Amino acid sequence: MPFTPFHLGPALLFGLALSMAFDLPTLLMASVIPDVEPFIVLYFNIHGYPLHGFFHSYLGSTFLAVTLAVFVYLFRGPISKIVRIFRMSQKPVFKKIIFTSFASAYTHVLLDSFLYGEMEPFYPLPGNFFVNLISASETYSVIYGFCGITALLGIVTYVNKIRKGVAVLD
Repeated sequence: MPFTPFHLGPALLFGLALSMAFDLPTLLMASVIPDVEPFIVLYFNIHGYPLHGFFHSYLGSTFLAVTLAVFVYLFRGPISKIVRIFRMSQKPVFKKIIFTSFASAYTHVLLDSFLYGEMEPFYPLPGNFFVNLISASETYSVIYGFCGITALLGIVTYVNKIRKGVAVLD
């Protein structure tokens, strides 16, 4: 899903519903950060590099997850201030941040693996056996439908938490 907000749906819903396990800001960022890669490929018109390349593999997303977790932890103060603007509060704990970063980055790769044949999720092993498990039209319907429905449910969950006051997520 090149630079689309679709990955934010599951991140928002599961981040709010399972906030004891997940760090919401990390979950939201890690769910979309791999899509910087296709944006760069398209924006800079990079020929010969797949739209969903290295960072859409578990090896590449491991690098992204570690980098993001360190970034989020180092900038936890400013990130907490931004989170408070949305009337939420969550104590940034490195153990939760690193777990969340990996879970979200790997989920991104898994979801996209069903959609894009050029991906090699288990790089350096070639190929993507996920892409042909079900028909393309069914795959797009299921993945995009899942992301859309979870986005709506996430928004409803957020609004309900806010109506009750500041959504303290810990």
